Amino acid sequence: MSPAAADAPSLPDFPRVLDAASEESRAREVARRLGIPFVDLWTFRVDPVLFKSVPLDWMLRYEFVPESEENGVLTVVMTDPTDVVRRDELEALVKRRLKMKVGSRAAMHEILQKSESTQRVLEEATEEFRMQVVREDEEGQEVLTIDRIAAEGASPIIKLVDSVLFNAIQRRASDIHIETQENVVVIKYRIDGVLYPAMEPIDKKHHQTIISRIKVMSELDIAEKRIPQDGRFKIRVKGRTIDFRVSIMPTVHGEDAVIRILDKESANAEFKNLRLDVLGMDPETMKRLRKFIREPYGMVLVTGPTGSGKTTTLYACLSEIQSVEDKIVTIEDPVEYQLRGITQIPVNEKKGLTFARGLRSILRHDPDKVMVGEIRDEETAQIAVQAALTGHLVFTTVHANNVVDVLGRFLNMKVELYNFVSALNCILAQRLVRKICPHCRITMEPTRQLLDESALRAAEVAGVTFYEGRGCIECNGTGFYGRMAITELLDLSDRIRGLILDRRPAAEIKKAAKEEGMAFLRESALKKVFLGETTLKEINKVTFVD
Repeated sequence: MSPAAADAPSLPDFPRVLDAASEESRAREVARRLGIPFVDLWTFRVDPVLFKSVPLDWMLRYEFVPESEENGVLTVVMTDPTDVVRRDELEALVKRRLKMKVGSRAAMHEILQKSESTQRVLEEATEEFRMQVVREDEEGQEVLTIDRIAAEGASPIIKLVDSVLFNAIQRRASDIHIETQENVVVIKYRIDGVLYPAMEPIDKKHHQTIISRIKVMSELDIAEKRIPQDGRFKIRVKGRTIDFRVSIMPTVHGEDAVIRILDKESANAEFKNLRLDVLGMDPETMKRLRKFIREPYGMVLVTGPTGSGKTTTLYACLSEIQSVEDKIVTIEDPVEYQLRGITQIPVNEKKGLTFARGLRSILRHDPDKVMVGEIRDEETAQIAVQAALTGHLVFTTVHANNVVDVLGRFLNMKVELYNFVSALNCILAQRLVRKICPHCRITMEPTRQLLDESALRAAEVAGVTFYEGRGCIECNGTGFYGRMAITELLDLSDRIRGLILDRRPAAEIKKAAKEEGMAFLRESALKKVFLGETTLKEINKVTFVD
């Protein structure tokens, strides 16, 4: 701790609600009066190396961020450079001559709150951060225990792991990857589907202690290092319970860990208003899908790779059609989000509750609509198809690359083709693309090379305005904030059913679907680009260029 730490204000001491507009006009007026530059901190790019070189508690106390350093002069952005006493104190602390600029206090608050470096050392500035690990006993009842943080709070490894978890929650990460390399351990966050380094690489000597700490939290075998292990734990942070799924895998350099974050309580608030239109689907696809999910029976099949938002789409469908008149039952592995008024069953392979066995039991409970989290095997596929044929509306997912590949998957699972085609109402294929950050969106001119890579000609895009994200504190400098779905929907018309039953080539089925008005994934993605919602580079990563 630095000399100023004792009486430095911690982050929560900042004003909770700051009027951004009035703060900015005040800062601009101060800059004009003093004749010094004004810095727009909303688009300010933090220099991580310089940021780490200055203690956080100094920045909190004197309300400043370092901008640059040159020839022994440190340029800082302050909220109140008119306070000469504070300026002199700060100059004495940093032992360098200061060059002043001025910025808005509201934006300063955002930077100090959201900066990755700040989050990592947040515990040094405030003692408010406490985690509680929630255990489950054999009957499934939650038993709250204060974890070893209280007893072993001084342990740097415990502090490191807890800070990594806390950071991940703050930065909207869906997964934490702990990767072991020859000499270092690398920790990354997956945010909006893309991996980013969480911090500087850690010395390899700490690897086993970090993995052991995660195993202890997940109640796994610390001594076992040769086979994969899966576990889970819950953490209560600031009154909110968050689920973590852990997978440990042995590699040539040691064990790797991936931690999936399921923030159910936060998601449940969003899911209260979850509808198909919040997923980013285009209006025509949404209109057609809404027709299919209101059919009295049949199968609605969603396909796509892992992490493409299939389950979320199914939840949105169920939210739209839910009513007190219908009984809706789901079987999932795991139940990711709890929906009020819907019976949800978690798969438990260890106890013998598989998708197939659970689905058989569900059908004896007189449901009107059934959701099967995923069709993985022959038995589940056959029961699901039979359920759709006998008067139930079945929602399910399967892993395939596009709508036509789904047919091959079911044939490989030995499902009778006629039954499958008769049961099927529609197939929806989807991917997720990142949305341009609305806070730093700017226009851009695509290069000739980018147009060539996207199979576009300059004449085709004449008059189209392209956008990209510049990078700001809201999006952690990535230029993207959140994701949306791009989709293709195959309507099982009589003509399409006939082609499938005749086992016609995939190209012929696609041509017929195109003639009937189906828009393919690539077309859906390009439409999002032309609307200014995402970028060409982003859609090139997730869709094939024709």
